[in-house]
Amino acid sequence: MNVDTEMDQLLAEVARRAARYIAGLAVRDVVPRPEELAELLALGGPFPDGPLTASAVVGLLDEIGSPATVASTGGRYFGFVTGGILPAALGASWLAATWDQNAALCVMSPVAAALEDAALVWLRDIFDLPRACGAGFTTGATMSNFSCLAAARGELLRRAGWDVEERGLFGAPELTVVVGAEAHVSLRKALSLLGLGRSRVSVVPNDDRGRMLSNALPVLDDRTIVCIQAGNVNTGAFDPATQICAAAREAGAWVHVDGAFGLWAAASPARARLLEGVSEADSWATDCHKWLNVPYDSGLAFVREAEHLRRAMAVSAGYFSPGETREPSHYTPEMSRRARGVEVWAALKSLGRSGLAEMIERNCRLATRFAEGLSRAGYEIVNRVELNQILVSFGDSEANRRVVTEVQNEGTCWFGTTEWNGRRVVRISVSSWATSEEDVDRSLRAIVRLASECG
Repeated sequence: MNVDTEMDQLLAEVARRAARYIAGLAVRDVVPRPEELAELLALGGPFPDGPLTASAVVGLLDEIGSPATVASTGGRYFGFVTGGILPAALGASWLAATWDQNAALCVMSPVAAALEDAALVWLRDIFDLPRACGAGFTTGATMSNFSCLAAARGELLRRAGWDVEERGLFGAPELTVVVGAEAHVSLRKALSLLGLGRSRVSVVPNDDRGRMLSNALPVLDDRTIVCIQAGNVNTGAFDPATQICAAAREAGAWVHVDGAFGLWAAASPARARLLEGVSEADSWATDCHKWLNVPYDSGLAFVREAEHLRRAMAVSAGYFSPGETREPSHYTPEMSRRARGVEVWAALKSLGRSGLAEMIERNCRLATRFAEGLSRAGYEIVNRVELNQILVSFGDSEANRRVVTEVQNEGTCWFGTTEWNGRRVVRISVSSWATSEEDVDRSLRAIVRLASECG
């Protein structure tokens, strides 16, 4: 058998196995059973002495690995603001892996660079961002926040006469970072990576919906970075961007928006009002593997002045000569990286403006359906459900933990608990294109039954 025939057969086998996996999502439990997890030990052991055929390797992955997956790409996974994978994005991911492109430079992959450029035109339009703003494709919100905050750090210090990219932070003028009490851990991690500190920040209190109190801002100046949220990870609430951006602009401060999933509300005419004032910020971070439903790892960093992002990220070396067009690696922390823009382009192309809006709005409607069903059953809805996040309580903290454990073990759906205003409550996130009314209703029946039994 020649190499081409073997490859054809292998890819056909992978396609059959993948199709079978997807078809099984509707009937399988969301989480694997203990005996399926135990089988994972067979994938370890001593390093093999000799080779194994590609077909045999794929067979092991499917027969042992597939049953041990969490069915997060199906319609009944409601944890961690996790999207599924759109059909077009899945197909694009397979093709991109076949291409095996390095998306660092245009000369290394003209198609990857062209697809990034095309997608960025659409994304700036979707988010109502400046048409000339700089942007990079990152691994996710942590590195998107990192990239934006690196641009902010560099520009504010540059205004103060300090080149941080060349001289580092030793002896640099001091910067102030302002965050809300509900700032996400990924933002604090990015601050720590940049030498700005997780806890060395000025914390502004939030209201009972998780929104930063704009009237409690500290004194701002031209060495201040203010970090706001578009979509609280628990409640889905948005910080008051209009007031905060106005105060920052008057003081010469920089406003960064952590919009890991909430920024996508801009795609829905019914929800875009939640983002009022957000386009007045200086930088924006978001994920694509959440609400755009593309594969991991996929994030976006946007900076109003493209040169500010480029200065923070660009590198040069004697063995490559950047061209006149946008060089992808000049806008992200990584140099060599996979062509994740292919999947983003494919998802956007397949949905179009109306399809993207419908997907976002449908998730929000299903979140409301979830909340109304739980409320009718007598359980407390803790937050105002205006996006895709639901907080619900089945009693005290122990009762909530007990219900979540029973639901997770039963397998119909999956979600977890969170800490909110000093309480341990249950968090449900509706983020997948694949979730249907039947998925919600089926999950509701299981939850109400199990909660009743726990009570």
